[in-house]
Amino acid sequence: MRYDAQEADVVVVGGGHAGCEASLAAARMGHTTIMFAINLDSIAMMPCNPNIGGSSKGHLVREIDALGGEMGKNIDKTYIQTRMLNTGKGPAVYSLRAQADKAKYHTEMKKTLENTPNLIVKQGEIIEIVTEDNRVLGVISESGAFYKCKAVVLCMGTYLQARCLYGDTIINSGPNGLRNAVGLSQNLKKLGINIFRFKTGTPARVDKRSIDFSKMTVQEGDERIIPFSFENSAEKIEREQIPCYLTYTNTETHRIIKNNLDRSPLYGGIIDGTGPRYCPSIEDKVVRFADKERHQIFVEPEGEDTNEMYIQGMSTSLPEDVQVAMYRTIPGLENCRIMRTAYAIEYDCIDATQLKLSLEFKNIRGLFSAGQFNGTSGYEEAAAQGIIGGINAVLYIENKEPLILDRSEAYIGVLIDDIVTKGSKEPYRMMTSRAEYRLLLRQDNADLRLTEKGYNVGLITKERYEKFIEKKDLIEKEIERVSKVNIPPDEKLNRFIEDRGGSPLSTGIKLSELIKRPELNYHDLSFADELRPDLPYDVAEQVNIQIKYEGYIKRQMIQVKQFKKMEEKILSPDIDYYKMKGLRIEARQKLSQIKPHNVGQASRIAGVSPADISVLLVIVNQLKNK
Repeated sequence: MRYDAQEADVVVVGGGHAGCEASLAAARMGHTTIMFAINLDSIAMMPCNPNIGGSSKGHLVREIDALGGEMGKNIDKTYIQTRMLNTGKGPAVYSLRAQADKAKYHTEMKKTLENTPNLIVKQGEIIEIVTEDNRVLGVISESGAFYKCKAVVLCMGTYLQARCLYGDTIINSGPNGLRNAVGLSQNLKKLGINIFRFKTGTPARVDKRSIDFSKMTVQEGDERIIPFSFENSAEKIEREQIPCYLTYTNTETHRIIKNNLDRSPLYGGIIDGTGPRYCPSIEDKVVRFADKERHQIFVEPEGEDTNEMYIQGMSTSLPEDVQVAMYRTIPGLENCRIMRTAYAIEYDCIDATQLKLSLEFKNIRGLFSAGQFNGTSGYEEAAAQGIIGGINAVLYIENKEPLILDRSEAYIGVLIDDIVTKGSKEPYRMMTSRAEYRLLLRQDNADLRLTEKGYNVGLITKERYEKFIEKKDLIEKEIERVSKVNIPPDEKLNRFIEDRGGSPLSTGIKLSELIKRPELNYHDLSFADELRPDLPYDVAEQVNIQIKYEGYIKRQMIQVKQFKKMEEKILSPDIDYYKMKGLRIEARQKLSQIKPHNVGQASRIAGVSPADISVLLVIVNQLKNK
C-alpha cells in the first residue's frame, strides 16, 4: 500500500549549481523546499574545470550574490587562487576568476544547504512529474514515493540519459562515474516537452608528482584580493594562494590527434549530441584551427589535499592510449600519469524556447527549469538560472508577478532572454560580447544594480540592505564633492602628470575632469586632494569608474531608455498571431511558438523582421486604445 504523500511547497530536482541556488532561494524566501540529488556526494560538484568565474562568468557570480545567492560566498570560502582577468582593457570586461578547492567547495555548499531552515536535502531520483489540467501537483521518486508540491524546478544538469564516451568505451553514467538519471525523459516527453541531445567534455586529471613544472610558466594569483561576495572584504578572506601553470601543445601533439581522429567517437558518428562552440575538445581545435601550431594548456590544482591536476584546454573523447601519447608530447607532461581519463558526456536537455522569461514552462503551470538542462554550459550560467528559477517558483506560489531581469539590468537578463527567445543549437556560453549595455553591466556594480531587487523578494537581509544604502550614499556624495573640487596648477602635480605621459596644467581644473584623463585615476590623485575622505576601496573604485566613464555611461543610458520603451509594451500570451494579416507567415509562426512577453522580446526572435515589428506595434496600440 502507498502511504500519504510527503509534502512541500517547492521541489527542486537536482543538486548541482542550479539546484543549490534554486533550493536556497525558495527556502530562504520562507517556503518548505525539498532538494533531490541523485547522489548527495554530487552536490555542487565540479565535474569539469575547478574554478568559478572568468570572462563574463564572473559578472554572473557577482549578480547572483547581489540577489542574495550563495555561489560567491562559497567560492570566497574555498578558493585557492584568485585573479581579475582582462585588466588591460576597460572595466566593462574586467572579470573575476577563482580557482576552487573542488572537495571543499562541495563540502561547504552541502553544509550550507543542510543547515538552511525550510530546506530538506534528499538523495533520490525523480522519475515523474505529476500534473493535472496542465498544473504541477507533485513528483514521484524511483521508490514510488509521491511528494506533493505547488511548484517544481528542474535542475538535472548533464545527468538525464547521460553516457560517457572515450574511444570505443561507452559507459551509461553521469559525470565523474556517478549514476545517471534514466526515468524522467519519457515522462517529460509525454508532458509535451521537446527534448534533444547535447554533449560536453572534460580533460584528464594528472598526478602532480609526475609533472615537471620547471618546463612550464608559473601563473600566480593577484596580490590584491577582490571577493566575489559583496558581503566580504579582502582582509576577511585573504589566504596563501596556490599557483597554476601554463604550457602548450605542439606539432607532435597535433600529429597524434590527427592520426587518431577515426578513433574519436566525436568524429566516428557515435556521439549524436552537439558540443559547445566556445569550449571545444582538443581534437576539434586541431581540426578547426589547422593553421595554429600550438594551443594554450593550463595545468591547475584541483585542491589543497589532492595530487590531481586539471589539464585545462585538453578535453577529449579519444581512447586512453591516445590520451597518454598526446599528453606526453607537452612540455612538463612527458612522464605524466593520468589519474582520471578524459571523456565526453552526452545528455538530454530541452529547447529553452518552451520557457517563459520567468523560466516557467509555457504549457505547464508551476513547472520551472534551470541550468544545463536548458541547453547552457557552465556552473555560473546554471547557478544564475537556478536563483531566478527558485525565486519565481515562490512568486508563482504567492500569486505575485515573476522577477524578470531585462537585458539592460543584468547579464542574467541577457542569458535568460537569449536562450528563451532565440534558443540554442549548441550549449550556450555567456560572453561579454552578448551584452549590448556592458558598460552599465560591470561586475563591480552588480550590487548597485540588483541588491534592491534581492531585498524586495526577501533574499537580502535588512542589515545587508542598510549597508548597501550607506555604500550607495558614500559613492554619490563623493562624486558630488569631487565634481566641485578645483585643482590649481602645481609643480608636483604637473611632474606626476608628465611622468604618466600627460600634458601639464596651465590653469585650474575640476578634479573630476582630471580623473577623466586616460593616464590618471581617482586613486592616484589622492595627494592633490587634501580633503579626500577615507573611503573603502570598493567605494573609491566606483567613484573612479563612474567619473572616468561618465560620458559613455550617459550615452548607454539614453540607449537603454529607448530599449525600455519596447520592453514596456507587454504582449498578452493569448494573442492569436495567425489572425494578424499584416505579419509575414514566418513571423506569425515564430511569434506563436515563442509567445514573447513584450515587443522588445518579439524584435529579437529570429525570423521576425523590423517590418513585422512595425505592424505589431500598430496592432498593439490599436488594442490598447479599444
